Amino acid sequence: MILYHDNHLLVVNKPAGRLVQGDQTGRETLLDDAKAWIKQEYDKPGNVFLGLVHRLDRPASGVIVFARTSKAASRLSEEFRSRRPRKTYWALVEGEAPGAGEWTDHLLREEYNSRVVDAPLGKEARLSFTRLSHKNVISHVEVDLQTGRHHQIRVQFAHRGHPVLGDTRYGSSTAFHDDAIALHARELTIVHPTKKEEMTFTADVSTSWSGFLDG
Repeated sequence: MILYHDNHLLVVNKPAGRLVQGDQTGRETLLDDAKAWIKQEYDKPGNVFLGLVHRLDRPASGVIVFARTSKAASRLSEEFRSRRPRKTYWALVEGEAPGAGEWTDHLLREEYNSRVVDAPLGKEARLSFTRLSHKNVISHVEVDLQTGRHHQIRVQFAHRGHPVLGDTRYGSSTAFHDDAIALHARELTIVHPTKKEEMTFTADVSTSWSGFLDG
């Protein structure tokens, strides 16, 4: 779903299970979908340029920003490298998570997974969170990410006994839905690459969350 577009940006709500960019599986990607939409919406002949400036895990959903020009791509890439964007996630996790907290761990990335290790061995990973609700041994949490380590939210919550629903890679025993985990990039705030104005984009969760969020 398109959240915003102009001559410099395309912002979309990525569905869970969709790859952002191609890999060895040859599956269709969000980048392919976005290029096709630009081509049709703007009646573009030939190849369409879209710059990928950040990513989301394939089984997660939520806000993704693409750059429509090389200048925007360069500026946004630098913004993300400098960790200036503000990122807020929603997650459904197993068990009764604490009401709120701040966690700092050190994560070591291996080939496909990451894990918590002692400080000298891993990279610092910081987040803060608030529990929004708790129902049927499942907690709905809002997470503000201060660093962007590989699988960071998934690993830090699983390490404390609260794996993300459907995330069997990190120990979840609760089904969510096919090819997806209950992790959603809810809100992203960036500085527009040419207007230099702060912009916040918010993405709704899919209907698959409704049974867990209703009162």
